[in-house]
Amino acid sequence: MTVRSGRPADEPAIRTLQRLLREPSPTLRSHALRTGDALVDETADGAVVGYLLPVAGDGVHVAELAVHPAHRRAGRATRLLRELLARADGRVTLLVAADNDGARRLYESLGFRPTARRPDFYDDGTDAILLAREPAE
Repeated sequence: MTVRSGRPADEPAIRTLQRLLREPSPTLRSHALRTGDALVDETADGAVVGYLLPVAGDGVHVAELAVHPAHRRAGRATRLLRELLARADGRVTLLVAADNDGARRLYESLGFRPTARRPDFYDDGTDAILLAREPAE
């Protein structure tokens, strides 16, 4: 299991994983792979089974994070987030669906704290919670 920067050749695998998200951004996916900003997690044989798309700005925002269902609960999302946190030199934020308790527990275990709630954020009417992790946490 390896975390590395993504590359354009990873796009088909990431496109498949992106379908797992409530509201994926194909434009962001393509941009992050062209610039090398995407992080991917792969199996020992090189199959991409997870990815993280960060967006730089005032700190870093985790725009997308997905892991293939057959590879969940193996620490892959944690590894991707830890790699991003090691690279970030400021605040890191992300949005999580209010009903996604497992993801919220993961993020909070890595030092993310709720800072705001966005009612009806997702197309299906689900609220989003903005989580942030400050530097040196």
